[in-house]
Amino acid sequence: MPIDILQLCPLMPALEADLAKRYTVHRWFEMQDHPGFLKSHADKIRGAVTGGHIGIATDLAVQLPKLEIVSINGVGYDKVDLNEARKRGYRVANTPDVLTADVADLALGLIISLARQLVLADNHVRAGNWPKGELGLGRRVTGRRYGIFGLGRIGQAIATRLTAFDGQISYSGRRKLDVPYTFYPTLPELAANCDVLVIAAAASAETKHVVNADVLKALGSNGSLINIARGSLIDEAALVAALQSATIAGAGLDVFADEPRVPEALFGMKNVVLSPHIASATHETRRAMADLVLANLEAQFAGKPLPAAVV
Repeated sequence: MPIDILQLCPLMPALEADLAKRYTVHRWFEMQDHPGFLKSHADKIRGAVTGGHIGIATDLAVQLPKLEIVSINGVGYDKVDLNEARKRGYRVANTPDVLTADVADLALGLIISLARQLVLADNHVRAGNWPKGELGLGRRVTGRRYGIFGLGRIGQAIATRLTAFDGQISYSGRRKLDVPYTFYPTLPELAANCDVLVIAAAASAETKHVVNADVLKALGSNGSLINIARGSLIDEAALVAALQSATIAGAGLDVFADEPRVPEALFGMKNVVLSPHIASATHETRRAMADLVLANLEAQFAGKPLPAAVV
């Protein structure tokens, strides 16, 4: 008998096609009558496929008595109640490693774009303003002090890339690691000792709004903030205020607290580079992520160890 799974958000077309070939897929995000669906199908659903930005609501998971696995198309799992998963006995899996390089690459892209004013430069040329005058000077990328909050897989990949730019690397996290970088035990200390603060830590209750007004003040008027982690790590109101008051020099942001809604105050700021959560958005990485989503599902239903288990 085909296995029923619940798809909670839109996915890459190729992944959706592969899921449809292998399973009976119910597209939750397109349904009008959720209570009616649950009444007739809840006891058939053995798997859920979702994105890291969506996860699965606990009140939905508890209504799926046969749920065996939540397979996340992404690395983040902060939107899944792991304690509830352990309590009820269903697995949670994600897609780590395969997106590390692309996320690290985008961090570098935001750093360079912000420092060298690439967005402003493109607009300057397209608007026909070059003959009228010069754009103005940017900032050097090479040799600056880079602080990384969260030196996991992605954080270390960012550090490796910045080392090639002769960057002076420091970091902060849960513990000191065996790496050739300077460790600061607290985020404010890290911010006070870098020119560019890169946020690469996982989202959790402990890291919510960890980048607050005090951290931004410590970063200072010559400092820039880069976020390729999760929007919840930054107090966006404090960030907007810091940018408006020149408390910090600028920001490069790929993630936001309430995606796809972005604080409109950021739109008119010339010292900000914005991207729509595209850190892993390459053909190569999205295919690799899709393959790992499928592999996690197949392993669970075959009674084999999950390739990328969280729980």
